[in-house]
Formats: sequence, structure tokens, C-alpha cells
Amino acid sequence: MSSPPVRLGVVGLGYWGPNLARNFDSIPGCELAWCCDSSEEALAAMAERFPGVRLTRDLDELLADPELDAVAIATPVPTHGELAVRVLEAGKHCFVEKPLAQSVEEAERAVAAARQSGRVLMVGHLLEYHPGVQKLKQLSGSGELGEIYYIYGNRLNLGKLRADENALWSLGAHDVSVVLHLAGEEPQEVMARGESYVRPGVEDVVFCFLRFPSGLSAHLHLSWLDPHKERRFTVVGSRRMATFDDMALEGKVTIYDKGFDEDARGYGEYITRSGDIFSPRIPNIEPLRLECEHFVESIVSGRRPMSDGESGLRVVRVLEQLQRSLEDSAR
Repeated sequence: MSSPPVRLGVVGLGYWGPNLARNFDSIPGCELAWCCDSSEEALAAMAERFPGVRLTRDLDELLADPELDAVAIATPVPTHGELAVRVLEAGKHCFVEKPLAQSVEEAERAVAAARQSGRVLMVGHLLEYHPGVQKLKQLSGSGELGEIYYIYGNRLNLGKLRADENALWSLGAHDVSVVLHLAGEEPQEVMARGESYVRPGVEDVVFCFLRFPSGLSAHLHLSWLDPHKERRFTVVGSRRMATFDDMALEGKVTIYDKGFDEDARGYGEYITRSGDIFSPRIPNIEPLRLECEHFVESIVSGRRPMSDGESGLRVVRVLEQLQRSLEDSAR
């Protein structure tokens, strides 16, 4: 006998919420039951796409449904922490878009609410579910690249200007989550520098540096004021190097057999090695689909999701430290 479907509601129907609704609606074993937003226009658009789904402007009405199992939050970032706590305290499983909160204090409250309610809390660190990043993680962890020396990421575009969050919080939440995922540890030292060119007090470009206890280091370049559109990570190891390029149509992951080898002809001398360059096959599956499926599977199985509340808290902790460094450097 099959188990009843996971009944889910989506809160926040601006840019990203409809994408969540589309994916959850198409997953076997999941039923899109509610959509919630303060905009009547947004609700009307969802009524056309998903006839039969209940619509409301009042979150309390959605949370009062005893048959609702889970809620996905895609509201503006400043509301994430508070809404996650409300959802969990109502006894619902909670998916919340990145970042989990805008402060460590808020993130800790959400993690505590999940622990007390016994419900799943998962943060939408989308790139962790990308098959390309999963391949990069496998390469880094298997020893194929050798000892990992450093990681760097570029997330650049002439993108959307925001008034309520800077490039660090808007773009960096993605990249910090990937770096922590690849590193498997939290940094012991962070530094950030940035500039506000278009809107005073809102950094358009941010450069971050992280150093980890193992000796691994990482650098991030984040900007929505750039002529190039880049979403790329590079991992440099002692044996090989690898890149994940999300903008590439083919060959999203490339492995470079490059490095330095000790020259047997002389003590302490090294020669460069430049061998094959190859791209492993990466499944062409929408990462958001994989992420949404993982949330539903976590609810059904009771297993901890990969990007759980603790993972989200670690990301917020690093972002908060970087923000503090950013502010200190501006004084």
C-alpha cells in the first residue's frame, strides 16, 4: 500500500516561488496544495497554472490546514528566518530558500525550532544538488585531484540591482555553500572587501578570502556589475585541477592533468606537467528538480537532508563573518 502524498504549500510567488511550485507539482508523491502571497495578481497567475490549488494572502490560513505536511518559503531574504520558525512551530516540514536567515541568531532559532518540532528543515542551497558540483565534490573527496590546495569561484553578471541585500548576501550564499560543501570544514579566517558604486551602502562587487584549518584556502569574486556572465568554480589540487562552469552548454566539468612533478635529475627541482584535458559526462537534469525531490524524500524517509538547517546555519555564520569584515574594511 503506497503512502499518501506529501501535501505542500509554497509561500512567496515572486521570482523563484513559481519555479518551486512547478517542480513540487510534478514530483510523484507530492501534491501542491496551497499557494500564498500578498499579491492578488501573483495568486491569479498561479490559479491559471494550477487549478484546484488553494490560494491565500494569509499565511496563518495555510498553516492552520491540519492536512498540510510541508511549506516551501521563497519570500524576500529578510523574512526567511522568522517565517521558517513559524512554519516549524506549526508542525510543518520547512524548505526555505537561501540563505536560511540574515543573522546567526535567527538561523539558530530556526534550527532549534526544527529540533523541537521533529520536522525537516532544508535550505535551498541549489548548487549543492547540481550534478556538476556533485561531480566536483566526488573528484575532490576521492583523491583524484590529490591534496586540495585552493578553490576559487566567480559569480559575475550585469545583473539585478537590489536595495535590501548586497552582492555578498545575494550572490555569495550560493558560493559559500559550495565552498563549505567541497571543503568539508568551516574557515578559521575570513576577509572581505567590497565597493558600492551604484547604490550607496549596497556593495555591487565583493571579494572574499577564506582560510581553513586544513590549510585549504578559497577566494570568491561576486558582482552584479560586470561585463561577463560567469558562474564558475575551480579546484586546484596537487595532482590535477578541475573546473565547474555552469554557463557552459557542454563540458560543464573539466579535469586538467596539470601540475608540478619533482624532477628526478635534481633534488628539490620541479618540472611542469601538462597532460590530458577531459570532461566527464554530467547528467542533464534540472538541479531544482533534484533539490525538490530530495526535500520530499527526506520527509518520507525521515533522513536528514544534505543542506539541512545545520548546513544553512554554517553558511549564515560565514556570511555574517564576511559581512563584519566588509564593514570593518569600509571604516
